[in-house]
Amino acid sequence: MKRILVFGMTENPGGVESFLMNYYRHIDRSRIQFDFLANSHESVAYEQEIISMGARVFHITARSENLKVYKKELKRLFVEHSAEWQAIWVNVCSLANIDYLKIAKQFGIKKRIIHSHNSQNMDSKLRGILHNINKRKIKNYATDYWACSEDAAKWFYSDLEDVELIHNAIDVEKLAFDSEKRTKIRNRMNFNDDFIIGNIGRLHFQKNQMFILDIYAEVCKKISNSKLVLIGQGEDEDKLKEKCRLLGIQKNVIFTGVQDNINQWLSAFDIFLFPSLFEGLSIAALEAQASGIPVLASIKVIPEEVKLNDNFVFYDLNNSALEWADELLKIKKTMPRKSKDDILQNFIKNGYEIGTEAQKLEKLLVE
Repeated sequence: MKRILVFGMTENPGGVESFLMNYYRHIDRSRIQFDFLANSHESVAYEQEIISMGARVFHITARSENLKVYKKELKRLFVEHSAEWQAIWVNVCSLANIDYLKIAKQFGIKKRIIHSHNSQNMDSKLRGILHNINKRKIKNYATDYWACSEDAAKWFYSDLEDVELIHNAIDVEKLAFDSEKRTKIRNRMNFNDDFIIGNIGRLHFQKNQMFILDIYAEVCKKISNSKLVLIGQGEDEDKLKEKCRLLGIQKNVIFTGVQDNINQWLSAFDIFLFPSLFEGLSIAALEAQASGIPVLASIKVIPEEVKLNDNFVFYDLNNSALEWADELLKIKKTMPRKSKDDILQNFIKNGYEIGTEAQKLEKLLVE
């Protein structure tokens, strides 16, 4: 059995974390086993499940918290365990820190994978500068170059010939629409016959929830029995709640925080609103399509390859909130939820069904 050290899990069950768990749950763990490296001493998302599946989770101090302690703990980890790992797989949204690849090379780990999960800088200006510096150095330390989309590959790598696109595949059956789950959530939340608009993602400027509130304020003027549900947590939460108050829509906007029953919430939604400012290849958009609901997403931002169902609509961020609201209401009238059979075929045909994609990943990890 080969052991792989995986970096990319944090305390927040976001897109990268969901991606890793989707694959980890479906690989043949009698052949390949993961260990996870976390730059925090707090429990990471899914940690108990991870441990129950045979992985170890190694916690070290974050570089930003204490550089000296970080370096000491990282070196100790590799001194004690590097001989057990046949590969390291680093999942990140920027190249600002490539220390894990450097130390893996130093300790003789032959397969060193860097995996791009974003297409634009979502952090500070300094981290953007570090990303561009390390973009020129990455070939000195990595042996394999992976990305979730063509846009994510272009942002990370100067030479695109060697890049392997790894689809953000999901468990389509698990996320399929369920009328009982829909009723359960809608009864619990007192939604009744309300029209429910949903968004799932970190409460962060990348996801553009401020604009979502502007759009929803226009929808409210035309559909009084509607609700907006924002699932996730993040640094913009207080600002978003304040904007709700200023727009007078606070009674109709529900902040749920992080949820572990996404399939139930998606079944309860009527449309998924996704005007992100930039994305790699969104798992949230794929999950919404697995549930069959219409999706309204930002064009030239969300990669075109994420569209699998024909009730997925791209729209321009240069259009006003009122125009987005009108487009959303047009979709409401003309685009019903997709059937399970059509959805499954669309995911298999385009390479986003986890069962088949996990087998491909296994080959890439052990070759």
